[in-house]
Amino acid sequence: MPCTLVLTVIGPDQPGLVESLSATVAEQGGSWESSRMARLAGQFAGILEVVLPAENVGALEAALALLETTGLRVQVEVAGDGSELPTPRLLRLDLVGQDRPGIVREISGVLAAAGVNVVELSTECASAPMSGEMLFTATARLDAPSEQSIDGLRTRLETLADELMVDVTLEAAAD
Repeated sequence: MPCTLVLTVIGPDQPGLVESLSATVAEQGGSWESSRMARLAGQFAGILEVVLPAENVGALEAALALLETTGLRVQVEVAGDGSELPTPRLLRLDLVGQDRPGIVREISGVLAAAGVNVVELSTECASAPMSGEMLFTATARLDAPSEQSIDGLRTRLETLADELMVDVTLEAAAD
C-alpha cells in the first residue's frame, strides 16, 4: 500500500542538493509529488511530498539520514490521507506596503480569529523602484470555512491594512 510522506529539508545551499535528494527518493521506490523550495539567507530550504510503498519508509528514512554528511538535514513525517478534510473554499490574499516588523503577525492574527487557514504563504522584501524604500509583499492562499463571510473578512483586513499602511486584496482563488 502506498504511503505519503512530507519531508522538510534545510542545509547550506550548494549545487547538487536537489539531485541528491531526488536520487535518494527514487532509489527507494518513491515518487516526488510536489514541493516548494527556495534559497533563503544562503540556506537551501524546502518541503516536499513523496509517495512510496509503505514497506520502503524505513529504508528511505535511513538513506535520507546519510545526506547529513552533505549538510542537508531532512525531517520525515507520515501524512494523513486527507479524507477527513472538508472541501476547502480557497481565497487569495495579496499585500504590499512599506516594510515594518509585525505585518505577518497582524494579518495572520485576523485570519486565525476568523478560522481561516493559511495554506501557502510567500513573502519578500525588495527595494521600491522609485524611492528605494523597502517594500514588503505577500501572497497567500487561504482556506476559509464555508460559514465565514468573505465580505466580513475583507472588511476586517482592510481596516487593519489602513492601520498598517499597506494595500490588501482578498478574492476567491482559482483552483
